[in-house]
Amino acid sequence: MIDMHIHTTYSDGDKTLEEVLKMCEEKKLEYISITDHNTCKGYEDEAMYKNIFSGKIIKGVEMNATFKNKKIEILGYKIKKPEIIEEWSKKFFSEEVLKKQQEESKKKLLDICDKKGLIYDESKIEKDIPVTDYITIYIYKELIRHKENYDILGEFAQSLNTFIRKGLMNPDSEYYTGSDNTPKPQYNDVIDIIHKAGGLAFLAHPFEYRFDDTLTFINELRKEKELDGIECFHPSANENEMKILVDYAKKNNMYISGGSDYHGSKKPDIEIGTGRGNLNIPKETIENWVKP
Repeated sequence: MIDMHIHTTYSDGDKTLEEVLKMCEEKKLEYISITDHNTCKGYEDEAMYKNIFSGKIIKGVEMNATFKNKKIEILGYKIKKPEIIEEWSKKFFSEEVLKKQQEESKKKLLDICDKKGLIYDESKIEKDIPVTDYITIYIYKELIRHKENYDILGEFAQSLNTFIRKGLMNPDSEYYTGSDNTPKPQYNDVIDIIHKAGGLAFLAHPFEYRFDDTLTFINELRKEKELDGIECFHPSANENEMKILVDYAKKNNMYISGGSDYHGSKKPDIEIGTGRGNLNIPKETIENWVKP
C-alpha cells in the first residue's frame, strides 16, 4: 500500500515529520511522498527518514498554481533538486507574503460573515497560527460551532472543503473572497519549475475543484502545458470518479498517482494510506514511474 500525498507541520499539517513517518511505518506503507505546500524543507533531514521509515520515499511537493483565474494544485514528484523549488517559492510564499495574505483573508472573510449575518466570536478564532497555515480553516470552525449559522451557510455547513472550493474560491459565490495583490504562481511556470528541479508534474485531486466538467478542464490545462500525470486516487473522488480519471490517464499515456491528502486532526476523517477507508492504493499503481 502507498500514500503519495501527505502534509506535515512544514506546511498546513498538524503532525511533525517524525510523527508522520512513524505512522507510515506502523501501517507498513511501501511508498510514500511528503508533499508539503510549496516547500521541500521536510527533505533536508534525510537521516530521520532512514532511521524511522523502512519503505521507499519519493521526494515530493504540492505547488499552488493559477490557471485562468482558477486556483489549483500541482504535485511534483521525484524532485532531484529541492533547492530550486525553495528558491523559486520565495517570491510567492515568503513569510512576509504569507503573513499579508493571512491578514487580508481574515478581514475579507469576516466582512462577508458580517454581511451575511453569521454569528461568531472573534476571540475564539485561533491566533498566532503559522504563516504556512490557513486562517480560513479556523474561521470556519468558529462558524460551524454556532448552530444558528447552519441555515445561512446551507451546503457550506457540510464540509470545510465545500466551503473553500465552492465558496471562498468561486467567483460566482457570495462567499468569494476575491484575489489579493500578492504575486500568483502561474500554471505554466509551476510545471516548468518542477521539471527544472528534475521532477514530474501531476494535477492534484481534479474532482476536489468542483468544476462543471473536470475532464474538459484537464484538456484545457494540457493544451497550455502538458502534465506528466494525474492524481487519480484521492478522498475527494468517489469510486466511479477515480475510475474515470484512471481511464483518462491510461488513454492519454499519463502517469497515475494517489494519496490520502493527510493533514492530521484538521481533516479528522482522513487516515494515512486509506483516506476515508477506501483508498488502499497498491504499489503497482506507481511502479512504472517511481523506479529509477
